[in-house]
Amino acid sequence: MAWTTRSTRTVYENRWIHVREDEVTGPHGDGIYGVVRMQHPAVFVVALDERERVCFVELERYTTGRSLEVPAGGSDGEDPLHAAKRELLEETGVTASDWSSLGRMNALNGIADAPEYVFLARGLTMTDAAVSQREEGIDAVRWIPFAEALELVASGEVSDGETIGALALAGIRLGRFR
Repeated sequence: MAWTTRSTRTVYENRWIHVREDEVTGPHGDGIYGVVRMQHPAVFVVALDERERVCFVELERYTTGRSLEVPAGGSDGEDPLHAAKRELLEETGVTASDWSSLGRMNALNGIADAPEYVFLARGLTMTDAAVSQREEGIDAVRWIPFAEALELVASGEVSDGETIGALALAGIRLGRFR
């Protein structure tokens, strides 16, 4: 049985998210469904240097605490590749000469409409242009060998779902899971 939306109302909205409450009829009958819609897609960057190390940022998240993640952020309505290049530079001071799209993901698809684009960045150059690390609460940029990054996922030290998904897409593209 398909879902039917009988009515919808906006509960909250800001420049990043839109929250609505829908009266629905679904497989189990009538009910209320809360949905968070991101105002713009997010981007995630798996930046891999010549030594096969992945670039991570370490920061404190208000919602979940300490986190080790790949560089990421909102697209702010711009082209996802352009946004990925901007986020990598802003968060890490790194630029890349070789960019590949790894695919699209959906965050929290049980409660959210939150599209995400994942990119692989290679041919890296370090600059001094990490302009918003302090603004975004980034405490450190860490370079971790790809295999060790997967071990950190397995141990739970890397627990950000989008980072795990981005690493999986990169691992598939790079042939690391065969």
